[in-house]
Amino acid sequence: MFKLKPTVLALSGVIITTAAFASSHREAPNITRMPTLDSTDYYAFNSYEQGREGYVTMIANYIPLQDAYGGPNYFAMDPAAEYAIHIDNDGDAVEDISFTFNFTSMLAAENQGIALPVGPEGDQKMIKVPLKNVGPISADDASAANFSEMYEMTMVTGPARTGERTVLMPASGDMFGKPLDYIGNKTFTSMEEYERYAAQFVYNFSIPGCDDMGRVFVGQRKDPFVVNLGETFDLVNYVPVEGDSAPGAGDGNGFPGGITQNADNDDLADKNVTSIAVEVPAACVTGDGNGVIGSWTTASLPQARILNPDATFEKPEVNGGAMTQVSRLGNPLVNELVIGIGDKDKFSTSHPSSDGQFADYVTNPVLPELLNILFRDAVNTTLGASIETLAPTNFPRMDLVTAFLTGFEGVNQQATVTPSEMLRLNTGIPATPAAEQSAFGVAGDDLAGFPNGRRPGDDVVDIALRVVMGRLCYPIPVNGEDTDLGLCTPDDASVGNVPFTDGAPLDASMIDTAFPYLATPKAGSE
Repeated sequence: MFKLKPTVLALSGVIITTAAFASSHREAPNITRMPTLDSTDYYAFNSYEQGREGYVTMIANYIPLQDAYGGPNYFAMDPAAEYAIHIDNDGDAVEDISFTFNFTSMLAAENQGIALPVGPEGDQKMIKVPLKNVGPISADDASAANFSEMYEMTMVTGPARTGERTVLMPASGDMFGKPLDYIGNKTFTSMEEYERYAAQFVYNFSIPGCDDMGRVFVGQRKDPFVVNLGETFDLVNYVPVEGDSAPGAGDGNGFPGGITQNADNDDLADKNVTSIAVEVPAACVTGDGNGVIGSWTTASLPQARILNPDATFEKPEVNGGAMTQVSRLGNPLVNELVIGIGDKDKFSTSHPSSDGQFADYVTNPVLPELLNILFRDAVNTTLGASIETLAPTNFPRMDLVTAFLTGFEGVNQQATVTPSEMLRLNTGIPATPAAEQSAFGVAGDDLAGFPNGRRPGDDVVDIALRVVMGRLCYPIPVNGEDTDLGLCTPDDASVGNVPFTDGAPLDASMIDTAFPYLATPKAGSE
């Protein structure tokens, strides 16, 4: 536990209002109108599945806040969209490799849909059924499925729009397919049967110029993100500091009156997402750089969409024009916590190479100033003190520039440094086994975790809260020793050593230990 500064004890009686810590769930005004293109979280990490040393896993999650019972249509991808994972391996903030995904939705019976005879014998009519399945589905027999999704996976070498495109194929020679969502346990019998069914949709594929194969899975998973969502949006209706009853607080550094770490605080506990998971040999994506890759995910649509006034399953609209990016995600919480609401849609459509336009949001962040305006007087009154500001005072905020825009020298900084927002991963730092991972990543003396990439078990909400309020102004443990990063000093951050938290714990034990890592989705019906 971090040792508390006496000047922050007043926070026990204050409720702090912060930005929405919902990762990228509905993060910008425009994307809320297009949930099938809304990227919820992006992960990139050195694979820690046993026997997969030397591989990198990238997971892009889409379609937020899925209720498992959301029938009868559940959660299909947009067939007009292009979803992509981009990799910059030389530090110029331009993608060198992209993996793109385009989906096709199909009905059974030659795309007409299953029909059943209805009516008296001799005068029956064949009527199409309204459901996505008409009977049980298993790994051995999916003939009752009335709906399916296939996808084309393409590798682009060079810029995503103009580079050389190579269509990739599964080792089996068939098209890539996506499993049906977890409709429920009458359809799939049990969680174990759904897992057996979904496992058939993990494919090996060849990568041009690469000796070893990659793996890919696209399908519904349990949302791995953890956040106290409802109370956070309600002006953070809790004291966002670890309480005495929090695990590990028995050393006396707990926070009286603070929030208790409790899984019941996770409002996403019953939510699913749709995952695009790709695992590739690190050597095949690092290029000629220093082994650090920057990566992010996007989703794009054709520029024009004309609705069909006589819509059909095959043709609900006509799309045309250039592909236009509408969603973007690299580091978690940037568009929510850092970018002003008037520029959120601009950020969603921008490219890392143009991130200079957002620099002021990082060098001079507004959130700490809002906290200071709202609560400095309350803190001073409670303490009988005269603290000038609760916000960090180091400007420009090079601690945030390092965390979000450049990476840390010697950890996840590329040989060429182009300030830009992306998730940076040093492929040369060995993966930490799941049982040994720290949920606090680098700040928890685990160099294989966030912000050196991001693993599904990294508690980025707590990390981001602490970093924004000045945690990097204090020494952090590296290889068991406290290390001063030299980005700022403790005097710059009066509350920088406070264990801020939303009270919703996350760690690697909640994540699977094998590809695609994310847990089985919640069933629509038990």
